[in-house]
Amino acid sequence: MKFFVDTADIAMIRDLADKGMVDGVTTNPSIIAKSGQPFFDVLKEICAIVDGPVSAEVTATDAAAMIAEGQKLAATAHNIAIKVPLTWDGLKACRALSQEGHMVNVTLCFSANQALLAAKAGATFISPFVGRIDDIAYDGMELIADIKQIYDNYPALKTQILVASVRTVNHVKQAALIGADIVTVPPKTLQSLAAHPLTDAGLAAFLADWEKSGQSIT
Repeated sequence: MKFFVDTADIAMIRDLADKGMVDGVTTNPSIIAKSGQPFFDVLKEICAIVDGPVSAEVTATDAAAMIAEGQKLAATAHNIAIKVPLTWDGLKACRALSQEGHMVNVTLCFSANQALLAAKAGATFISPFVGRIDDIAYDGMELIADIKQIYDNYPALKTQILVASVRTVNHVKQAALIGADIVTVPPKTLQSLAAHPLTDAGLAAFLADWEKSGQSIT
């Protein structure tokens, strides 16, 4: 499974990329605005750090304007994935942009039917929001399983499942068990995957024993 990070923090992206833990990045206008830097400058810098897809979101709501914005975003770098919402206009824009050879990430997916439509429209990625589904007392990961089964039923559908709105490390584990292609996570959640109290306790015990031995590797 691939890891995308959901951030526009350049230093954090670079640090995680140096560790080999970043296969792509997802952004949106709100995330980039928080950086305080010009929108396209941030996008270009992220794209220079990461070889994989960098999702950049349109702000228009009608298809023609989405297509125009998407084309401008795609001109920023070769690895831009144009993010469009899962509306009829978004699907129309997805179809047009994908036919032009651009990667398209269809976002704000909350049902398997929506995911099927996005795949039919030629989406490169579908982004189901599992955390927001959990928030309304439904099981977000059940949606991932449903989409996975539908896509597996029809090999002609090449859309990749990009699990979004990930809130916990358990979401990551469940996505991997289901067989999702990608999870996009906040940097803190990605870092938390390495944390375990028994690892900390074991390391402390090893170091204490080593210190008692009075020896040194160096």
